[in-house]
Amino acid sequence: MRMENTIYTRSYGAPPWNRREILRYAGVKGDTSELDALLQSCLDEVEDKLVYRVCYREFAVTQHPAYFDLGFLKSASAGLKKNLSGCESIILFAATIGIEIDRLIARSATVSATKALLFQAIGAERIESLCDAFNCNITEQKAAEGLRTRPRFSAGYGDFPLEAQKDIFAVLDCSRRIGLTLNESLLMSPSKSVTAIIGVGR
Repeated sequence: MRMENTIYTRSYGAPPWNRREILRYAGVKGDTSELDALLQSCLDEVEDKLVYRVCYREFAVTQHPAYFDLGFLKSASAGLKKNLSGCESIILFAATIGIEIDRLIARSATVSATKALLFQAIGAERIESLCDAFNCNITEQKAAEGLRTRPRFSAGYGDFPLEAQKDIFAVLDCSRRIGLTLNESLLMSPSKSVTAIIGVGR
């Protein structure tokens, strides 16, 4: 299968908030009534400061006995091989909610550890919600072509090395497309960002 080399970008509106998931990320269990007012204050403060941006590209994949050729990278990861078994292509994507959440976390940490924790949890819920929205779009698009998608799989999962981030950032041009950078320690900035592979097959 031949794939075009186009890198696409998408911007999203804010996905619906999931307060229960935010509290789960914050490690809160049981009665949450004491945190309700503070959480709402954090949500009000962050709501207009986030962006929801994705860049992505499709690659044909070829399975060899010892490795998968992903089009931009060859990988011998057993976990990735299992995830992509039967797939004929992948959607490689990067997503971010922007740098403002990092700034809110840093400012809050000097004043209130609880508030900083809630901003961390909000950031985690927001980026996962963005990835879910994008995943849903791709699944619907591929279903219209008679294809199915697999659960997303990221560098650093299982035996798929985090070093693959270097190749991912290179082929997606993340810095220019969505303002996402990778440092020498393989940490992303903004921190509330994700890169992942979605397998596509019959």
